[in-house]
Amino acid sequence: MEFDQLISRINELSRKSKTTGLSEAEKEEQTKLRNMYRELVIGNLSSQLDSMKIQYPDGSIKDVKKSPSK
Repeated sequence: MEFDQLISRINELSRKSKTTGLSEAEKEEQTKLRNMYRELVIGNLSSQLDSMKIQYPDGSIKDVKKSPSK
C-alpha cells in the first residue's frame, strides 16, 4: 500500500469511528494501518539520521550513529 493510500484509509476509518463507529474488523484494520504508518515513519527517520553528519566548530565532521541501548 502506498503512503498516500495508507494515510487516506487511516483518515477514513478515523472519521467513520467518530460518526457511526467501527466494526471489530475495521478496528483491527485501523490498528494494523496505524502500526504500518509508525513503522514507515520510524524507518524514514532512522535512514535520515544514518545519513546525517555533524560538523563541529573545530571543523571535524562526525556521522550521526544510533546510540547504544541503555
